Amino acid sequence: MADPATYRPRPGEIPTSPGVYRFRDEHGRVIYVGKAKNLRQRLSNYFQDLANLHHRTRTMVTTAASVEWTVVGTEVEALALEYTWIQQYDPRFNVKYRDDKSYPYLAVTLGEEIPRAQVMRGAKRKGTRYFGPYGHAWAIRETLDQVLRVFPIRTCSAGVYRRAARSGRPCLLGYIDKCSAPCVGRISPEDHRELALDFCDFMSGETKRFEKRLTSEMTEAAQAMEYERAARLRDDIEALRRATEKNAVVLGDGTDADVFALAGDELEAAVQVFHVRGGRIRGQRGWVVEKVEDISDAELVEHLLQQVYGAVADLEAEPGADEEPGTARPGDEARLRRRGEGAPSDAVPREVLVPVLPPDPGQVTAWLTGLRGARVDLRVPQRGDKKELAATVRRNAEHSLVLHKTRRAGDLTTRSQALQEIQEALDLDSAPLRIECYDVSHTGGTYQSASMVVFEDGLPRKSEYRTFSVRGPEGDGARDDTAAMHEVITRRFKRYLSDRLKSGDVELASGEVDPEDAARPEDSRRFAYPPSLVVVDGGPPQVAAAARALEELGVTDVALCGLAKRLEEVWIPGDDYPVILRRSSEGLYLLQRVRDEAHRFAIQAHRRRRSKGMVASVLDDVPGLGPARKKALLAHFGSVKKLRAASAEEIATVRGMGAATAAAVVRALAPASGGGEGERASGEAEQR
Repeated sequence: MADPATYRPRPGEIPTSPGVYRFRDEHGRVIYVGKAKNLRQRLSNYFQDLANLHHRTRTMVTTAASVEWTVVGTEVEALALEYTWIQQYDPRFNVKYRDDKSYPYLAVTLGEEIPRAQVMRGAKRKGTRYFGPYGHAWAIRETLDQVLRVFPIRTCSAGVYRRAARSGRPCLLGYIDKCSAPCVGRISPEDHRELALDFCDFMSGETKRFEKRLTSEMTEAAQAMEYERAARLRDDIEALRRATEKNAVVLGDGTDADVFALAGDELEAAVQVFHVRGGRIRGQRGWVVEKVEDISDAELVEHLLQQVYGAVADLEAEPGADEEPGTARPGDEARLRRRGEGAPSDAVPREVLVPVLPPDPGQVTAWLTGLRGARVDLRVPQRGDKKELAATVRRNAEHSLVLHKTRRAGDLTTRSQALQEIQEALDLDSAPLRIECYDVSHTGGTYQSASMVVFEDGLPRKSEYRTFSVRGPEGDGARDDTAAMHEVITRRFKRYLSDRLKSGDVELASGEVDPEDAARPEDSRRFAYPPSLVVVDGGPPQVAAAARALEELGVTDVALCGLAKRLEEVWIPGDDYPVILRRSSEGLYLLQRVRDEAHRFAIQAHRRRRSKGMVASVLDDVPGLGPARKKALLAHFGSVKKLRAASAEEIATVRGMGAATAAAVVRALAPASGGGEGERASGEAEQR
């Protein structure tokens, strides 16, 4: 571990200009790239007291052995250079984007003498128009199959084209009129290029122009009694409509936008982007982002825009090696620019809709505008259809994150690696094959509930999940979360010792068996199997409370740790410093998943208990109203609020309710009775 003071630049060496900086390790590898408006101000933040740095930043500066910087003229240049260096060096401490698949595009090779429409993946090439990305290659082929009736452009490979030209016979598509057969001279290269440009216009959203033109031609053919031609034109119009309807209309015609959304946690985030062209969703794309560095959502959006649109800058910077003499057509460029689209910058839309603006939206907007060659509107949608679409993209991102976590957790090799890493980090004798995690949830200290979730071999064992109603010494709840955790751990391991005692394996170290627990039937006693590791949701106070409970019961064969959510630190009883697992650790991922599941289950139990308690609190004193009738009332009306608004006659219609009991319920729920306490409680925020 290096001391940052050993490579800290001397005062005054760092300029105050915009620029990009690189941290290198002892082997000279670039481990982090960043940009700054003021290099001196930004870099000084890395060389302060290590205790004041976020642990991820602290890890980076102690891994580095040197720092260097490059001064640029503007912040926009710094943004572009940062992207270039991240792509070049792939620094380990920068945000990592892992595309969840290789997305196919519909590409038209306008740089060739005879343009070709085809499915393309991978890096984009200069002189080629791209549409998409699509979710599946078959979706592109279906679209092409429909559109080739109207725009019969070349789709064959170079080898097939040369073979057809030598033989003088077109391929099958040429015979069925889905290719204009430039290989055998049925159409001139100039006319075929014009056809390809019309195809690009249609795919860019100019659909109505072609439908209107074909409709006019069909009418003229019908009037001239050319019925076969009119029928063919009718089928062509229907084919264009089917190809258009494959993409649902989501926004006003002509809308040109990319809509981004994020969903994530402290370790990872799922990113989704919908590409809307001509008011229709033309493609969808997603990433899983590994948060290697300490980064906010705003900074993540900035890096995301670099990731998506940075390739456009690379494409524009490439020399025209792909362009052979005579193949470039100046008229094509002019035609595209009249529509407000440059050749490669077609990938940058007029609007970029994001969930949160980057730290400096002005410089990012200027960068995007430079790539597009026209104004770009970077903003957060606030209302209307665009906001609704953004919500849809957000739901897709959430689903993508859940799917990623599920696939990751379901891999046997990954689970084995996670258990081994936990074993090594906590210095356990064996891998923790059974992990139990505990969490406490309450509302202002009321309806205190706790959860116990069980993971075996890295997978949830939901049949052994348990919930606890925290009682406290006086029966009115624990004084705080640590007391609640102490009670829950005590009750769980009393059951463990009790079940072992019944089998003659052990004697109780202290305390009596809970009568309620002892009264359970034999087949419901699931606590006899001890965990290898107990995880509590919290830091040192919660860990100390759980350790004290285990010590009082004499339980010494169960490991214990806590996972603090703020910095994802693992705390062990009696240690002054936490165990820090690396951000990409499968062990940390498993502990986080166990903790989150316990938190979810605790909140669920608390809400269930609070809902029952609220109903009971206002209906307990109603004469003649027992548990069955309370349940029937709640099932019929759905909530106490709706029940309070009902009349006695409406309440009397519920099965089992009489007129006298209904009148008693109305009196009990009247405002003067104080029944509003439950309603007020329902609006309180849940506290941990």
